[in-house]
Amino acid sequence: MDVHGRDLRYFVAVADHLSFTAAAEALYISQPALSKQIRSLERQVGAELFVRDSRTVALSPVGTALLPHALRLLATWEMAELAVESAKAAQGAALAIGISTSPGRGLLPAVRSRFTTAFPDAKPVLRLVGWDDPTAGLADESADVAFVWLPLNDSDRYHCLVVATEPRVVALPQSHHLADCEHLDFTDLLDEPFLALPTSAGVLRDYWLALDARAGRAPIIGAEVSSTEETYEALVNGDGIVLLATGNAPLVTRDGVVTRPVHGVPPCELALAWRRDDKRPLVRGYAQACALVVGEGAPTTA
Repeated sequence: MDVHGRDLRYFVAVADHLSFTAAAEALYISQPALSKQIRSLERQVGAELFVRDSRTVALSPVGTALLPHALRLLATWEMAELAVESAKAAQGAALAIGISTSPGRGLLPAVRSRFTTAFPDAKPVLRLVGWDDPTAGLADESADVAFVWLPLNDSDRYHCLVVATEPRVVALPQSHHLADCEHLDFTDLLDEPFLALPTSAGVLRDYWLALDARAGRAPIIGAEVSSTEETYEALVNGDGIVLLATGNAPLVTRDGVVTRPVHGVPPCELALAWRRDDKRPLVRGYAQACALVVGEGAPTTA
């Protein structure tokens, strides 16, 4: 049998009302049209579905057997329609992309191009989040995906796709006594005051203070910084020095600040992150677009 959903809806309506007239009114069609469709369904089934006389309508044994299956099929199709409408709405929704500083490296325009090709009705929106939240909005769900530096607090909550791995450099005031060195070893910096992320940054604060390279020696904290501008101002004021990703060095290398390569600390990793329990198509789609860009070799210039 090749039965249409409309035929099943008509059958169920007649079975519910046990009246062709009442069923036709409920379906907003004429009674002759309804009777015609029921006869067509009976031909496909190969048996009468209703026992009729001039005054009554009753389900036949075959109709009685068909009814529960027809109800389940219609209920399943209604759920499918709801799922389709939900998916369509999700494709046209806004996607909040958390960032603490511009990811640079050509990533955003390349990923956006891929993403909007796959989801033309989606609305990607950048959301700038302070450095006190190393998840860039993922933790409080104000961002759907985010470009973050690893490691993350509560890392088991997130999927992470590494999009850039690059050496760390040290930024210093131009007047600093080490500024004339072409390169530095981290041991040269152990007694220097460092600029630190807010304590709420957790493991990321420790990472950029390079605790694992200090052999147990506690860092000297010259100041806490929560943005690129605060970092630049603290450097110019001589409050301390700071480790940066190579790709982010241009953000602070201006009048009065220089950066130098530093040995003895491992490279840093920039990643796209999203919550493991977030299964929405837009989130998966953005991650897939980012993976494609990274796989092709995204531009590395800021």
